Amino acid sequence: MHRADTSTFYCRNLRVSVAGRLLVDELALQVSGGELLAILGQNGSGKSLTMHTLAGLRDRDMGEVSVNGNDVAATRRQEIARHLALLPQHVDDIFPATVLDTAMIGRHPHIGRLSWESEHDYAAATMALASVGLQGLANRDVLTLSGGERRRLAIAQVLTQQPDVYLLDEPTNHLDPQHQLDALQLFRDMADEGAIVIASLHDVNLAVRYADRCLLLYGDGRWDLGATGDILDAERLSALYSTPMEAVPWRSHKLFIASGDVASQDL
Repeated sequence: MHRADTSTFYCRNLRVSVAGRLLVDELALQVSGGELLAILGQNGSGKSLTMHTLAGLRDRDMGEVSVNGNDVAATRRQEIARHLALLPQHVDDIFPATVLDTAMIGRHPHIGRLSWESEHDYAAATMALASVGLQGLANRDVLTLSGGERRRLAIAQVLTQQPDVYLLDEPTNHLDPQHQLDALQLFRDMADEGAIVIASLHDVNLAVRYADRCLLLYGDGRWDLGATGDILDAERLSALYSTPMEAVPWRSHKLFIASGDVASQDL
């Protein structure tokens, strides 16, 4: 069980660039246990690079990033991995392995060098597979999975890791609509139990449904941060995505659709 009163994720004056291009400048962000934060922006705006920088997997140009008070760049990776898990946008499988063994990779930060997997470790992996509907495929070769099944397995792997902070880079990749909703609801529930969830998303309407706050990346250093209901509006999203966006009422919320002129585009 996560403890909402102790989990914290923090960055200050964070600058992210690539090939001389400034993507994010002086990002200041603090997320506490119990919150789901969505990162939105166009392709190439720096969402994935920012996620990898927050995870400590690439050098930041400047700034600080810490998890539970520990600087991600100055702390041993195994220690950081006990508290922070990254779901990458793409996962490649080189060698055959079972679905259960692949999920068990998430337990590696918690297992000593001279130790073997315990019953607790296998129970964590089994529970994670069940949470994504893969409990019946535990003995399948991972190379035989569909794209959607493999994505759900990647989600199960980070769940098996049982961190305080989940960094999710496009978690709904390859998932059909129902499994997209299932995945986001799963992490919404994790946040409600005290975890920190930071997810980059392409679908702004998933952010509307599940995120407490949104971080908007414009790809030129600028960014906006605020409560989902306040920061997501047609004018700001039109600027973010460089295409006209319209708000439509849905239940007690607003959904957003791209209303650009498709008649002039090559279909």
